[in-house]
Amino acid sequence: MIAATTQAAPLPMPRTPSEAITVLAHFHRAEIARMAGWRDRIDRTTNWSITVIAAMLSVSLSTPTAHHGVLLFCMLLVLLLLGIEARRYRFFDVYRTRVRRLERHYYAEVFAQEAPPDPGWARLIADDLRRPTFHISLREAFGRRLRRNYGWMFAILLLAWVLKITSARLQETGPRPPEAGTAETAHALPEILAGAGLGPLPGWLVLACVALFYAWLLAAGLRAGRRDETDGAVHV
Repeated sequence: MIAATTQAAPLPMPRTPSEAITVLAHFHRAEIARMAGWRDRIDRTTNWSITVIAAMLSVSLSTPTAHHGVLLFCMLLVLLLLGIEARRYRFFDVYRTRVRRLERHYYAEVFAQEAPPDPGWARLIADDLRRPTFHISLREAFGRRLRRNYGWMFAILLLAWVLKITSARLQETGPRPPEAGTAETAHALPEILAGAGLGPLPGWLVLACVALFYAWLLAAGLRAGRRDETDGAVHV
């Protein structure tokens, strides 16, 4: 009995310029679709964060009896969403880099040629297709999204939290007549510390934790590198 051996036929390769252009066009369209899909996921996470912040602010600032811990919990939720968005941004950056290389080194040359062209751009795309790797670290992606969008969200939460802990004591004890030389809105440090307390945690410890948390956020946002200037100003 003779065993028949079958070999897979090699895939047809583009042999004419028109076939090569067709392959490039379909590849560009496919990478744009994948990039747009991850971009949509990034926008969804940002929308979730805005919705959470709006809901928590309405709960915390609408009633005098609402505890300021609601805003601290909101900070943790937004931090979780930022971590999810940073992970999604890394995948988005993979396809964005492929699209930018193709547009910069091929489509731009179609409209206006520059000398000398980069001869290795196709090899970079081929290597990335064979062995896909992330182009930025998770820390870098975290810092970029923090600097682009989430820095403003955390700033709003911080202002709302400071407003809450500085007005909580006044709301509990009721309005008091101003003393000589003191405005009605002024609060002593012991009152602020008492308003910042969270369960068994003293106010000074909560203030220190919040200060360290925001110092870490500031360092993460400043540490994140910027895009290569050849990418231009239009980037995320």
